[in-house]
This record gives sequence, C-alpha cells and structure tokens, in this order.
Amino acid sequence: MERIFRIGDFTFKLCYPEEISPPENFMKFACKGDRYQPMEGLEDPMRQTDICALAQRYPIPEYTYKIEVSDHLPQPDGKIAARRPDLLVFQNEAGESRLIGIKGSPDYYACYREVAPKQAEITLVKDKISDLHFDPIFTSLLALERQLIKRDSMVLHCAYVEYKGKAILFSAPSETGKTTQANLWEKYRGSRTVNGDRALLGRIDGRWTAQGWPVCGTSEVCSNEAIPISAVVMLSQAKENHAERLNPGRAFSLLYSQITANKWNAEAHIHTLDLIEAFVTDVPVFHLGCTISEEAVECLEKTLQSLDA
Repeated sequence: MERIFRIGDFTFKLCYPEEISPPENFMKFACKGDRYQPMEGLEDPMRQTDICALAQRYPIPEYTYKIEVSDHLPQPDGKIAARRPDLLVFQNEAGESRLIGIKGSPDYYACYREVAPKQAEITLVKDKISDLHFDPIFTSLLALERQLIKRDSMVLHCAYVEYKGKAILFSAPSETGKTTQANLWEKYRGSRTVNGDRALLGRIDGRWTAQGWPVCGTSEVCSNEAIPISAVVMLSQAKENHAERLNPGRAFSLLYSQITANKWNAEAHIHTLDLIEAFVTDVPVFHLGCTISEEAVECLEKTLQSLDA
C-alpha cells in the first residue's frame, strides 16, 4: 500500500504492507488521490489560509517512510544519543535510528532507521500489529517531530479549542485539567474542541496557527483544522481562580516544558528554543490557576478580553 499524507507543511509518502491499517485519526491527514485533501474551515478566510493553494507548492512528497513487518528487529548502527524507558536513539552518518517501545514493557516494538536524506525504514514486530490502532503507537513509528522542526513547526501538549474563530490552547502536565477546562468552555461559552491532547504550532502567512495532529489522547477528539492562535493558557489547579499574562521569560519556561523537543539533537534543539522564543514574542501566554467551575471560565474570559481593550 502507498498513501500520501500531509501534516502541517510536511508532505510524505507512507508505504506499508496490507496487514497494517493506519489509525482513523491518522487517515484524516491523508491526501485524496494525487491531491491534498484540504482542512476543514476553508470557507472562512479569517480562520486559515487556503491550504489547497499552499499544498500546490509541494505537489510531490518530500519524504518517504517504508514500513515492513518482521519477527525480529534490526540492531541500529551508531552511537547512542539518548536512552529512555520507551526509546533508544542512535546517531550515525545516515542520520538517526530509534528502537521504540512502550513504557512499562521490557521489549521494543519497532525500529526506525533513516537510510537516505529523504527516506526512513521502519521495522515492526509482527505480534505488535494489533496495537497500531492506538494513535501514539502508530505515530511514534515515524519520528515526525524530526521533520516538522525543520519546517518551523512544534508539537504542543494541549487541549486545542476554537472560540469565535480563534484558537485557545490549554496546556499543562498530564492530569492537571486541560480537558476539564476545554469542556467547561464548551459548556458555558459554546467553544469547540479541535484536539483534546495535541496541536501543531506553525506559521501560515506569517501568523502563528494551531494545526491538527493525529494523536488526541483519551479525549478521542481529533480534527484536521488550522486556526489562528489568540492565546495559550498554562494551567494549574487552585482553590481560587486567578489569571495573569506571563512575561516572555516565564512563558518560555512553561511552554518549553510541554513542547516535544529532541534534546539529544543539538541543532534541532537550538532551533526549537529559537521558535519558542519567537512564539512567546508574538502570541500572548497566560497562567490560569483554576477550579472546576464556570467561575474559572469567567476569570479567564475577563483576562483574555483585556487583549482587545
């Protein structure tokens, strides 16, 4: 099987055997035939650029991923650059290789290897095929953040909601209340959640825009849409609601903690830091200490309205 996908500014071909089926959310980023399937919301010019026109600048896939299934994983060559419970990273002349696992499991389920400047090969353990319907497991095969940072895009851990045609991104460590606050805004202000767990941050026509991402966590809410960002809200739990706009230094620190960054890759890491610095210069970042109540919505709403004052 061969399919072409587009995530943010990255167009790529994915070659995989018939026994593999990409998850439903990943397929939302598939191109139809030889043409890119445009994101939702194109009818409103205030919400996003015509992604179709943008895609015409990249009519040919820029990268190719080839997935094969095997009983055994190859051993990557090169120097170990990073080691985590679920990931072992190697660097060599061809680029980067990874042994990919799941936290809590002793074995790796896949091997990712960059074999040419525009091609990577992924070997998947045969008995793990059934697990690929989980979005994070499938998406981790492709190391997409490596290609997206080259295109000035970053993945942010957040609940991505649309409110009055603009994106508000609620970000915080897991279990802090991102989904809860997004749901409160839906209930009391009629907002709409675009992705409950991730957003791709990139510029469209020079403006920072929240774009779709094929992983949505337990929220099960995943749409392929691009919406200009009005604010990022860093959350913490509190007994009383209070909101404030953060200075760029504090905003940088909190945002960095929730951005996917390959710290072992010096060039990519420095570029990520530069992008975050540019982002916090252009986009207001707030802190909301909050309860689970309509009062939390009112508190943040008043602070956001100060942007228009």
